[in-house]
Amino acid sequence: MKKVTIREAREGLSHPERMFADDDEVLVVRRGEPIARILPAGLKRKVRSLAKFRARQPMQKVPSEVIVGQDREERC
Repeated sequence: MKKVTIREAREGLSHPERMFADDDEVLVVRRGEPIARILPAGLKRKVRSLAKFRARQPMQKVPSEVIVGQDREERC
């Protein structure tokens, strides 16, 4: 992954073939903190349908309100 500042990103976007030639991902930082991530367009989404994704997920055996209640009790 390549890190660039905002200024470098602005200058590099005028020639994207050079900016993205070496790396497949670019992280834009401001004062050392990441603010954006630029990914290649060739990446394909693995999940095409939310319904299909949800159907493959295991069902939760304990209701979420019980889990949240236990978590709150542990914090007090």
